[in-house]
Formats: sequence, C-alpha cells, structure tokens
Amino acid sequence: MPELSAHSLEVTETLISGARFLVILVAARLLAETMVRFKLPTILGELVAGLIVGISGFHLVVPPETQAVLSEGFSAVLGGLAHVPGDVVGELYAETFPSVEAVASLGLFSLLFLTGLESDLDELVAVGGKATSVAVAGVVLPFAIGTAGLMAIFQVDLIPAVFAGASMTATSIAITASVFGELKMLRSSEGQIVLGAAVLDDILGIVILAVVVSLASSGSLTIGPIISLVAAAVVFVLAAIGLSRSAAPLFDKLIENLQATGEIVVASFVVLVVCAFTATAIGLEAALGAFAAGLILSKSKHRHDIEQQVKPVVALFATIFFVLIGTKMDLSVVNPFDPANREGLIIAAFLLVVAIAGKVAAGWLYASKEPTNRLVVGLGMMPRGEVGLIFLGLGSQAKLLSPSLEAAILLMVIGTTFLAPLLLRFVLGHEEEAVEAS
Repeated sequence: MPELSAHSLEVTETLISGARFLVILVAARLLAETMVRFKLPTILGELVAGLIVGISGFHLVVPPETQAVLSEGFSAVLGGLAHVPGDVVGELYAETFPSVEAVASLGLFSLLFLTGLESDLDELVAVGGKATSVAVAGVVLPFAIGTAGLMAIFQVDLIPAVFAGASMTATSIAITASVFGELKMLRSSEGQIVLGAAVLDDILGIVILAVVVSLASSGSLTIGPIISLVAAAVVFVLAAIGLSRSAAPLFDKLIENLQATGEIVVASFVVLVVCAFTATAIGLEAALGAFAAGLILSKSKHRHDIEQQVKPVVALFATIFFVLIGTKMDLSVVNPFDPANREGLIIAAFLLVVAIAGKVAAGWLYASKEPTNRLVVGLGMMPRGEVGLIFLGLGSQAKLLSPSLEAAILLMVIGTTFLAPLLLRFVLGHEEEAVEAS
C-alpha cells in the first residue's frame, strides 16, 4: 500500500465506514419494508439484504474471511472521492472491517438481552408441565435426529453436526407471538403453551449453543470438560433466574436514585456487560451472559421502560448483525444447476424436514385434559427466526461450519421462518371460519 498522509488515511477510512453502514442500513430497510407489506418477518428482509449486497450479490459488503473481492466499481467510486487508488481502498476496507463486526456484536448481545428480558418466567410456570413437555421434545427431537443424521448419512464431523443440530432447537417467540396476537389467539391455551415452551426452548437452546461453541474453541471432546461446561451453563442460567427475584429489586432501587439522563439504559447495559464478563470468565460464551442479564432484569418493575429503551438499540444494531450474516453466505454452494452442489442441497432439505417435523411432533407430546389444537402448538414452535440466526452467526464467527453447511442452516432458518406464519394463519383462519359457520 502506498504511503498516505494521516489526513488522507483518515478521510479514506471515514468514507469506507460511512459507505458500508449506508449500504447495510438502506438495503436492510428497503427489504424489511417489502417483507412487512407481505406480512412476513422483517429479519427475512435483513437477511436477503445481506445476500444482495454481500458475496452472493453485488460485493458491496465483503467480510475479509470470505476471501471475496470488493466490487471494482464500488472501490473506484470510494477511491475517487478519497483521491487514492482503488487497491488502497480494498486493503483499508479489510483492515477496518472489525469495526462493523464490533457494532454487529453489540446488536447480538442487545438482542439476546431483550430475549431474556421478554421471557415471562411466571407464564412458563403457569403452563408448567405442558410447556416443559413441548419444549423438551422440541429441543431433543430435532437436535438428536439432526445431529445423528448428519453424521450417519452425510459423514459430517462431530462438532459441526452437533452445532447444526443445536441450531434447530431454537424457537422465535417474536414471530409466533405476532401471528397469535394478530389472530387474537395469544391468550388461548395453544398460545400460552407455545409462549411458555418457547421461553424454555430459548434457555435450553442457548445453553447447548454456549457448550458447543466453548467445546469447539477449546478443542476438547473428553467427557469431563463436557460435563463441567453443561453443569456451569445450567447453574449460570438457574442463578440468573434466582437473581431475577432478589437482584431485580436492588436494580430498581438503584434506578430510583439515579437522576442523569439515560439512567435506565446505561444501568441495564452495565448488568449486561457484568453478566457477559462473568460468563466468559468461567469459560462460557458471552452470549449466554447477555441472555442471563435479560432474565435477571425480567422481574424489574422498570421492565417496560427497559424494553422501550433497549428496542431502538436492537432495531439499529441487530439489523447490522443480521445483514452481516447474509453477506457471508455463498449461495453458489447450493446452486441447483451445479452437480457438485447436490449433496449440499440434500443436506439443506434434510435439515428443513427435520426442523419442521421435530417441532410439529412436539405439539403432540404433552398431556392435556382440555381440548387443544396440537397442530397449532407444533406450528407455533416451528419458526427459528432471529434466534436461529443468532446460532448461525455465532457458528460462523467461531468458524465451525463449512460453506455448504452454513448455507444449509441458513435455508433451514429461512424456510421455517417463512412457512410458520403462513401455515399458522392458514390453520387458525380455517378454525375461525369453522367457528363462525357453526
């Protein structure tokens, strides 16, 4: 790279960062608005935006680890504005990319914090046995069948297979709740069972995720470390649930004594950082700590205010996280016209079938004296949504997955997220018509 003055370097880096965020946010907003008009989740739009601007599309946002080349036209425009050669833009682009990844990580942790915060533990207790049965079955079935199938049928290595199996355990509370709310079914028996089970699903799934990523980073697969990690993760989450009753009142007292602007959001993020730090210090994933922080504050009497102040942070920074996931996905590995991709497509179809069947089957695996629509319960557990993408993003960051397996998991997440709202509306809509006809 030719010698640049400090001013030229600063100007070029500023233009690169500004252009990158502009491309990400504008593309995400345009596609999210499109999805909303078709009554589909906005995260699908953000994912598609990433695919369009990333290495599967126009190469406007290219993570360095993909080894993809930045668009020549984009480099030339930025180079012309900064008065530097295009190859200098490419080098500085790669060097400054960690800054956007740091922002995306903030989005990930904020989203996990909000997920924990919105987990209604009382609701989980209220539907207790039913929700627990559905949640456990909805985790065990896709995880066990997915992992075993990938290893036995497709000869996928243990850690990637376990991670792919873990990615199918998630359930998106937000997507299911929005559909049930729209159809006025949120307070129905089915709605309560699904919401309670989804909370437990998230807890179980994120514990599994934390253990798998930690095992992969340590390179140890002996039984001792596995048991230790599982025990640490379970104790950590149980401690967070316990602290939700004892620490939340202390947090409330602190908030009431603070007077400077932004006291709620700053204090909340202090709790988040402390929990993420603690999780990392004991060998778990920081992501589990962020989720636990949300669980701790879920009993705060300021919970609504915390949600309202954290949601804009999530809306902005989690968008960047989801777009970056899309930018890394090389869809050429699932191009149906390339014979070499046949196995990747079969893996994607396998994961999608297991992901759907595992959750739908869970809808039949609970005891209930009152009549409930078990198909609705199963379909309500089906969308992976933002939680599935969190799994995929962490797996990608940890470099656990091959490009074809990454793309297969992405297609599974998109497929379940797209199909679940459509099928729920279809089934519940027909029920509503039947009730009105009678």
